[in-house]
Amino acid sequence: MLYRLTFISGLAVGYVLGARAGRERYEQLRKAAQRVAQNPAVRNAAESAAQNGRSAASKAVDTVSSKVGHRLPDSVADRVRSLREQRGATEDDWGTSNT
Repeated sequence: MLYRLTFISGLAVGYVLGARAGRERYEQLRKAAQRVAQNPAVRNAAESAAQNGRSAASKAVDTVSSKVGHRLPDSVADRVRSLREQRGATEDDWGTSNT
């Protein structure tokens, strides 16, 4: 699915950059992209992907920390610990909305 989305996005960008259709066609494409981006189903899918990404990143941090954490310099380990403490467990700093 990601490959397909990337391919379609690349086609759209290539068309806009390479087309000689002019400003009118560009505006049509821009408005269509805005409609897609504002679609609730698309927004929900994006939110779900963001949550899955945060979950995977959290698991990766825990795995890496458990495997190489003891080999990190104390200053780095202390900094990581302080950043974790500053950021609350429920705080969402990714700019996503829960829609």
